Amino acid sequence: MTPTLEDRAAGCLVGAAVGDALGGPVEGWSPDRIVERHGGRIHGIVGPWYEDWRTARPIAPYHKGDGHVTDDTLMTHALVRVYETVRDHLDAYAVADHLVPDLMSTPRWIPELETEALPLQRIFLAEKWIVARLHYGHVDPREAGAGNIVNCGAAMYAAPVGIVNAGNPAGAYAEALDIAGAHQSSYGREAAGVFAAAVAAACAPGASVGSVVDTALSLAKDGTRAAIEAVVEVAAGHRDFESALVPLRAAVAPYDSVGPDYRAPSLGARRPSRLHSIEELPIALGMLLVAGGDYASSVLGAVNYGRDCDSIATMAGAIAGALAGESAIPPAWSKQVAEASRLDLQAPAAALAAVAREVFARDVSRRRAHEAAFAALAGAS
Repeated sequence: MTPTLEDRAAGCLVGAAVGDALGGPVEGWSPDRIVERHGGRIHGIVGPWYEDWRTARPIAPYHKGDGHVTDDTLMTHALVRVYETVRDHLDAYAVADHLVPDLMSTPRWIPELETEALPLQRIFLAEKWIVARLHYGHVDPREAGAGNIVNCGAAMYAAPVGIVNAGNPAGAYAEALDIAGAHQSSYGREAAGVFAAAVAAACAPGASVGSVVDTALSLAKDGTRAAIEAVVEVAAGHRDFESALVPLRAAVAPYDSVGPDYRAPSLGARRPSRLHSIEELPIALGMLLVAGGDYASSVLGAVNYGRDCDSIATMAGAIAGALAGESAIPPAWSKQVAEASRLDLQAPAAALAAVAREVFARDVSRRRAHEAAFAALAGAS
């Protein structure tokens, strides 16, 4: 049966959270180091890289592993709450008016800290940027992203934009670019738009991984498009993530400014450029192609790829979940992540689907008003 909007929203957001939790404990490491640490490839939820995670560097004091979601999910759920408040399309001003206060003012359970705290105290410096620029700097929200590190920070939580614009990839692309303008510039902002569009395309009845990738390529610009093309070409020759790990990295490497050592970025890393792309989105699409859209295989491919694998798995999980619905996600994984993270993973999805229905009704009304106005104008001419 074709998944409903509600089912696709649940598949998308639960799928993203589960992918995030699976990738968190091995984020930043290479495939070889992951095999060395875990005695082979990862096939499910694992514990933290260091047992003394409270003091171990470079990741202290975060308990990454054991089913804990990371900042990718925290930011995704925060954006859902903004949609719940506004109940319409969002723009950069919504980030300033609603997202920043949410991050600064309301303590929430932070799984990696194992305590209640302000989300601001957990999110990465690239996300704290929006607080510094919008709350303290009073920068125009549409321009606040300029000057920030160019990474996947805005893209990693753009999935809700795709659900609100389900079936309308071009609308999702434009809305995500507007929202991301408060956070990012250059190819980081572009990735947010393309990822949101991919989620929206995955929600269309009859969608497939191929149609999602085609949509992404039709909208992507500059280095982002080139990187996706390169990864897609390589992914076509693989049907198992094991054989695809090294070739996919080689395909995206010319466009990724970070360099071969993820923990020691190159001097030119993460600077604005029309030639580069973030690594995470093309690899997520590549893993989806290799896996034929299968949720578990896509996410496990992303996790075992290493590097920024929590965000790669977040994106792959969101798209695979939107394509097939929540039933595609192994129930044992989603149950363990929800319990370990102390989060209701279904509630944000249900809330977002309700908002999407309201927004669509408003869009229909606005479109009809436009049609009537244009018809009167055209008739008068």
